[in-house]
Amino acid sequence: MMHFKKTLTVLVGLLTAGSLFAAQLKVGLVADYAGLNDRSFNQITYEGLVQAEQELGIKGTAVVAKSGSDYLPNMVRFARGGYDLVIGVGFLMTDAIKEAAQQYPDTKFLLIDMPIGGVPNLSTAIFASQEISFLAGALAAMVDQDKSVNLPIRHNGVISVVAGMQIPPVDIYMAGYFQGARHINPNIKVLYGYTGTFGDPAVGKQFALTQHSKGSDIVYQLAGGTGLGVIQASKENNFLSIGADSDQAYLAPNNVLTSTSKLCNVAVFQTIKRMQAGEFQSGVVVYDLKSGGVDVSPAIKGVPASITNHLEQIKQDIIAGRIKVSMEIPEWAKAQNQ
Repeated sequence: MMHFKKTLTVLVGLLTAGSLFAAQLKVGLVADYAGLNDRSFNQITYEGLVQAEQELGIKGTAVVAKSGSDYLPNMVRFARGGYDLVIGVGFLMTDAIKEAAQQYPDTKFLLIDMPIGGVPNLSTAIFASQEISFLAGALAAMVDQDKSVNLPIRHNGVISVVAGMQIPPVDIYMAGYFQGARHINPNIKVLYGYTGTFGDPAVGKQFALTQHSKGSDIVYQLAGGTGLGVIQASKENNFLSIGADSDQAYLAPNNVLTSTSKLCNVAVFQTIKRMQAGEFQSGVVVYDLKSGGVDVSPAIKGVPASITNHLEQIKQDIIAGRIKVSMEIPEWAKAQNQ
């Protein structure tokens, strides 16, 4: 009888271990040429995969595509390799991931930052970036307007944006920034320009310096790796910058006013967790201020409580729907393209 019990115990242990092994999800992530350590969009997305490895026990693999022509082959490689979920990071992968999902209906796919519907095995995470950029614009305008603020700015009614490529996610970010700034100061001027790349800090730095020479002492970077040059310019020339996609204050603690964060890590982690529970959600999943999928970082030291309290009230007004933020760039703003 004792021998039977020991045998049963061993069998149960083997079955349990086998079940855990069989249930381990394999997740592949494809990032663009900016790399996994871009200290911006790709990195925060990759952090969600790492968190899932550590907390959920999945097997994660990430690759960096050298060019756009590599997006689809990398996704196909994961699908053919038996991966349960394949993640594409960013708008530029829209066509590739849609094609891959249609070719491999038994594999699940997740696209970060662009809505696609009608593909049963494809989930798309989009972020209400217009809400957080509205807050960034409002903060920039308040800091510019309040001449008692002791920060390196000229209080001259000019702020700006250095953008990457002219694509919908970038324009949605900018739309909110324009609206937030005008919510505070109807006469504020907001310069902007597209660098055409997400991977060239030198170009970002030059754009920021050009805008600074035109009066802007608060430059919002919306250019991924290119935007690192914006922050570097603000540090070297002592003006203010605003980070994006993740908290970038550590890059220039005395010069980053705040950062707006699309919490792509939250989208990745929650998608994997739902998959483990057998609850994969296809279609468009929205992450906003209310759900905690986007947020702004604390303002730099030197911004008075009167401003941060006002900003918190604006945040609550957006969450409650008392302030509506459009995803469209206002007509008045288009004339200020540098």
